[in-house]
Amino acid sequence: MLKLENVKVSYGAIEAVKGVSLEVGAGEVVTIIGANGAGKSTLLKSVVGWELPSAGRIVLDGRDVTTVPAHQRVAMGLAMSPEGRGVFADQTVRENLMLGAYSRRRDTAAIDAAIDREFRRFPRLRERQDQQSGTLSGGEQQMLAISRALMSDPRLLLLDEPSLGLAPLIIRDIFNAIRELRQDGLTILLVEQMAKQALGVADRAYVLETGRITLQGSGQELLDDPKVKAAYLGSH
Repeated sequence: MLKLENVKVSYGAIEAVKGVSLEVGAGEVVTIIGANGAGKSTLLKSVVGWELPSAGRIVLDGRDVTTVPAHQRVAMGLAMSPEGRGVFADQTVRENLMLGAYSRRRDTAAIDAAIDREFRRFPRLRERQDQQSGTLSGGEQQMLAISRALMSDPRLLLLDEPSLGLAPLIIRDIFNAIRELRQDGLTILLVEQMAKQALGVADRAYVLETGRITLQGSGQELLDDPKVKAAYLGSH
């Protein structure tokens, strides 16, 4: 479904992503792990169209989308829940969800059904639906960010650090939701610092270090890899 070919992304003279190639097959959960500053978020931004690569190609369903604007990629079935959640703080939970469905705004029946689906996925959002999103807890905002991304009915969901700053019980709920989405057949590209949890849910995984892929394999293979254990699993 997604293929990156030697993708490079620069901020001025600084090359944050240094020739990354990877693939995500339909129905897979693929995880990218790595330390802070490794280039993980920049890589996802290039996939979704927020940052244009300085070199390389991004191919979605066989179509080169390297220079396609972000809003057009949403219409092609791509959606992202960004690092830091990025909810519209002065809008209610329901309004945030409706904004997530902007690309299909003419289909009100489908939007209503999608909102109900997300309220079933995260019942706390139903309880908070008329509350301004800026007043939600961090965990509730993360649930909202994921649900808002799902409102566009994507075929490929990008999740950037969904566990960041959350309590263990909320992290468990988030990863349970990722497993359910996988069971439903959704394709997911996950960037995550909680390496043990991320690798445990992944079909395949990549390790990104200073802008380069240094290891790849199945989630279990990387869980068992001594280098990964030493670098990323010691505190988990």
